[in-house]
Amino acid sequence: MESGRIDSHIIESRVREQIRTLDLDPVMDSAQVLHLIQESVSDLFAGGSIIDVPALVIEIHHQISGYGPLQKFFDDPTVEEIWINEPSRVFIARGGRSELTGVILVPEQVRELVERMLRTSGRRLDLSQPFVDAVLSDGSRLHVVIPEITQKHWSVNIRRFIVRPKTIFDLVSLGTLNQQAATFLDAAVKCGLNIVVAGGTQAGKTTLLNALLGCVPHHERIISCEEVFEIHIDHPDWIAMQTRDASLEGTGEIPLRRLVREALRMRPTRLIVGEVRQGESLDLLIAMNSGMPSLSTLHANSAREAVTKLCTLPLLAGANIPGDFVVPTVAGAVDLVIHAATDPSGQRRITEISGLTGRVENNIVEMSTIFKDEGAGLARKGGYPPHPERFVAHGFDLTSILYAQKPLHGVA
Repeated sequence: MESGRIDSHIIESRVREQIRTLDLDPVMDSAQVLHLIQESVSDLFAGGSIIDVPALVIEIHHQISGYGPLQKFFDDPTVEEIWINEPSRVFIARGGRSELTGVILVPEQVRELVERMLRTSGRRLDLSQPFVDAVLSDGSRLHVVIPEITQKHWSVNIRRFIVRPKTIFDLVSLGTLNQQAATFLDAAVKCGLNIVVAGGTQAGKTTLLNALLGCVPHHERIISCEEVFEIHIDHPDWIAMQTRDASLEGTGEIPLRRLVREALRMRPTRLIVGEVRQGESLDLLIAMNSGMPSLSTLHANSAREAVTKLCTLPLLAGANIPGDFVVPTVAGAVDLVIHAATDPSGQRRITEISGLTGRVENNIVEMSTIFKDEGAGLARKGGYPPHPERFVAHGFDLTSILYAQKPLHGVA
């Protein structure tokens, strides 16, 4: 075993020297690096070896062009998330369930892995900026926190997006919703209703947002604003923007509110805000209220709580924003709220789809439940969405969709 480690270090050092000589990028020129490793291994073990040579090649390739001991989790399509609490405690999540892996790192490896992940992101991590959000080359989202914000060790979270639905109908077979609800949401998106996707952490909000965006007609222009790039859609006319942190001099920061305002100058027919947490919710509501079809996500425990939160967040935009302006604005601007959650088995499901009627009673926004899961699967309720005339104008028979006499194929 000790001999194998020595051989691995010899080959790795030799290949890294060749990479510097040939001016290769270990990530971008991964195939060429693999060829160099195979040549070096062949030279070293030309007389034969008891070492598992193919496994050694893969190990060295992961170390140079991948993410070292973590690369096998990136290559596993069932792994949804990877996180490091401390070098000797590396966890992964599969099917919504967490498990402790057998990977044991040392602190230097954790720091080197994070530096490698951040290399192409343009984001920095230091004592003055102890948090970082970034997107990896495969689309995974990286979040890192370092001491003294954490007690002792670097905390690393890598959220992978292993489900890439093209439309809302792709989520039917996964059990997220049934065919009838998918048909309704597809029509709602095509009709330009303003939709908010709510749920807790890991509830599948971004996946659901991507699926909804897949229903936007191809002739429309989508502008998306996010803290880090997480939206991935196949649309011919789409511009994606993300926020930017301040420089070391404290200048150049681009917050989400600025992105939303700039997006409105770019001739969008759909405005997407990846997630609202603060004052950008006011800019989103104003855009929705001005006739700009929009979609967004936020953290909330139910559809009702999502609406309550939307009535509160705009107050963070400034002291001059009165509550009696925000509540009727939410009632008139937001059309649908979709709530998603993870059940005890780890399955992500839509638990509720509610419409906002536009009315306010005693400073409470009136809601109408259209679909709800009360324990036996998503089922049709008596509620109705706003703007039925838009469905008619786009050629949809809303009554047929909501009151289908025959069971539609799908997951209950």
